[in-house]
Amino acid sequence: MTITETRPTTSGYEHVAVHRTGERIGARIEGVRLGGDLAPEVVAEVRRALLEHKVVFLSGQDHLDDAGQHAFASLLGTPTAPHPTVRGEAGAVLPIDSEHGKANSWHSDVTFVDRIPAISILRAIELPPYGGSTVWANTATAYSGLHPALKALVERLWAVHTNLYDYVAERDEQRIGGVDVKEQAYRDEFRSQVFETEHPVVRIHPETGERVLVLGHFVKRLVGLSSRDSDALFELLQRAVTQLENTVRWSWSPGDVAIWDNRATQHYGVADYGDQKRLLHRITIAGDVPASVDGIPSSTRQGDASHFSDVA
Repeated sequence: MTITETRPTTSGYEHVAVHRTGERIGARIEGVRLGGDLAPEVVAEVRRALLEHKVVFLSGQDHLDDAGQHAFASLLGTPTAPHPTVRGEAGAVLPIDSEHGKANSWHSDVTFVDRIPAISILRAIELPPYGGSTVWANTATAYSGLHPALKALVERLWAVHTNLYDYVAERDEQRIGGVDVKEQAYRDEFRSQVFETEHPVVRIHPETGERVLVLGHFVKRLVGLSSRDSDALFELLQRAVTQLENTVRWSWSPGDVAIWDNRATQHYGVADYGDQKRLLHRITIAGDVPASVDGIPSSTRQGDASHFSDVA
């Protein structure tokens, strides 16, 4: 369940009940039993709520298994392979497993390839007795809140994204007692094939037409800037994305499912549960190649992601 107070039902929905969880992002959907047999009009309203609120939460989905999650995902689009480099389970499911590391850094999923996934669907499997919540941020309202002069600057910027990002770059565990064997094996697999892609910092959302920021922890550098200027500008823009008013935090319960628009959000898994087990299953939906405000598409510098997904 959320830690924020539920607001009144959003009007205009005939087949589902949609309750806002925050002004800028997040809604809870009721009256839906997820699966591959949902009526088209119900799927359409779930998608509409998703585009409007960027991330939606559904509780009481205990009936779902991997096959049911995949069948529902297929109603929203074409599921991708589990990951460009990491092996997943059958049916395009990627385990988000605390034994492999903790993604406690702001990111959008798989931005290091040219075809950024459109939608992610995450289902709780095993939860710690405390902690382990996830936070999402709205990258559309982050852009719209920028000063006009800063908008004019960032609309012309491009960034190199890569999967060589190190989740624990802040500390050198190799010299402070070693890395967990399972975690190190997962990192090695994550980097087994190198991807680098150049994306516009501001893209046009293909469904809503909004301008959104394309940033997060896979950014290696901003093109054409010195390292110092690149780091400073990146941090400034990330602060706009992650200011608390621009976020929603979800505290997971058994049977919960979160669905988010990966093109218009970043997220962060809060690592406040110690060595307790945390496992969720993720399926992603194929997306398009982003384009800048001038219509210039993203370009691949290294790696071929065609095995991961077709371009939507």
